[in-house]
Amino acid sequence: MSEPSYSDVHRAIRAEKTRIWAAWLSGGVIWLIITNATRNVAILSIATQVLLIVLGILSTYAAVRMTRALNRKEDAARRNVLGDY
Repeated sequence: MSEPSYSDVHRAIRAEKTRIWAAWLSGGVIWLIITNATRNVAILSIATQVLLIVLGILSTYAAVRMTRALNRKEDAARRNVLGDY
């Protein structure tokens, strides 16, 4: 089998980044809806707000790490195509 071209790798990585950030956004929207739905229940409202903040930070951290890993993979593919320039 031949090695994939840089264009193929770039397209695949761009699609994966889109999936990562779409999942991050949809998860955030779901948590906002849950937080809004529980705002009238005192202790549950506080718990969901705390979870929203903590899980929001953790999911952002994970999404950024995955994006950086994909950027490194893309850079390696570009160096492979261009040589060591």
